[in-house]
Amino acid sequence: MEDINMKFGRRIKELRLIQNISQEELGFRCQLSKNYVSDVERGTRNVSLKAIEKFALGLKVPVYFLFKWHEEEE
Repeated sequence: MEDINMKFGRRIKELRLIQNISQEELGFRCQLSKNYVSDVERGTRNVSLKAIEKFALGLKVPVYFLFKWHEEEE
C-alpha cells in the first residue's frame, strides 16, 4: 500500500497542474514556500492540518477534495 504522504502529494500536484500554476504560485497563494510545496508533492513532508487548510484555500477547493484520489491508488 502506498504511503498517504505520496498520495496526498500527487493529488496536490494534480490539482496544481489542472489550474496551470507553478509551485511558486501555489506557495504564494497558500502562504507556503515553494520548497515546502515541492516537498509535499514528492511525499517527503508530513503535512499538518493547518497546511492542508492552506492548500485547500490556495487551490480554491474544499478540504475533502484534496483527499479524493483514484480508487486504484489505494
